[in-house]
Amino acid sequence: MKPIEHIKSALADLDKEVESILMNMKLNLTEKDNAMLPLLQQKRILTQTLEDLEYLEAHPPAPNQPCGISKYRED
Repeated sequence: MKPIEHIKSALADLDKEVESILMNMKLNLTEKDNAMLPLLQQKRILTQTLEDLEYLEAHPPAPNQPCGISKYRED
């Protein structure tokens, strides 16, 4: 499924960006937190989307039926 591969690629890119921010010695901790917060929010959303797509790929819904994602999610 192509969307899954795109999301995995985006997650890998976000990890690299977060790592580069962490390794940047010119930034103090507050600046690092402020720079990483939107990236970590994006990562959380992409991770949930990836989990949902993988669930749907493994458990495709019947025609004209709800997908059942809300039953699958723990949060």
